[in-house]
Amino acid sequence: MNKFQALSVFTSVAENSGFTAAARKLGLSTSAVTKIVARLEDELGSQLFNRSTRRLSLTDYGQEFYERSVRILRDLEDAEAVVREANATPRGTIRVVVPFSFGRVTLVPALTEFSARYPDIRLNLTFLDDPVDLIAEGFDVGVRTGVLDDSRTIARVLTRGPQITFASPSYIARCGQPVTPDELHRHACIVGRFGAEWTFAARGKQEITIRVEPRHLVLSGDALREAVVAGLGISQATWWLVRKDLEAGRVVPILTEYERAGRPVSVIYPAKRHLPSKVRVFIDYLVEITRDEPPRPGSEASPRPAAAARSERRPKPVSPPRRSPR
Repeated sequence: MNKFQALSVFTSVAENSGFTAAARKLGLSTSAVTKIVARLEDELGSQLFNRSTRRLSLTDYGQEFYERSVRILRDLEDAEAVVREANATPRGTIRVVVPFSFGRVTLVPALTEFSARYPDIRLNLTFLDDPVDLIAEGFDVGVRTGVLDDSRTIARVLTRGPQITFASPSYIARCGQPVTPDELHRHACIVGRFGAEWTFAARGKQEITIRVEPRHLVLSGDALREAVVAGLGISQATWWLVRKDLEAGRVVPILTEYERAGRPVSVIYPAKRHLPSKVRVFIDYLVEITRDEPPRPGSEASPRPAAAARSERRPKPVSPPRRSPR
């Protein structure tokens, strides 16, 4: 018996509630469909359908066999699709939603390379800082910061850096620099969408939470970063948001001894059984462009120049031992 054909015919009969309707859909004769199901029942030694002149329904064994058959057929379809797409060029449109700063600083500058690799893929980009229902809005891929718990989607962490407190050099020159979190009440604090309660973690101690008095409230991550660069005050955010500004010296980390682990930046996508190749290569590319190594909490948040790092690793010359006079 052709098991694949038997499962296909059986599930079609169950889904169409009849042999005639299933035969019409499969392009077979009703007698052929009836014989295939009868042979399947004989081989299994169990009746799969309750038959009557008016109605056809699954038996208890038939219902369990149907559910397992559907999973088997879907797995086979997925396996076939993976093989077909392995030799096919990824193509089509991908709908993507990302936060403003991630899109502007990380994604958009890297799109030229992605388009060169995959010229048949078109990107439909949306920039939003607020969370969005990926499934309801019809997005294929999203990037989000924080812990995600939607069971309908899969999350893959791209990077996880420290939660840093930072200010511009001009602000520090004008207003000074706090030495402990308790001194923040003397400063102009810029609060973002995660609120006015800032968390710190001193080495060897438990985390502490300080409620700051907001001088400015900025609900866009990108605008918050610009406000700090402009010298309006001090703020706190994940390292990823301001890493380019740290490298360029537009902002500097403060209270580094009190840094704690930050929220992860993740790529999310619907939990489909088969992931289209166009989506898979885009997710892989996001992983590739987010490989920057974040500093450990409590360390210098801005990476040192490579030359400086190399010079520190270079061993010091060892002087030859002096000969004792005879």
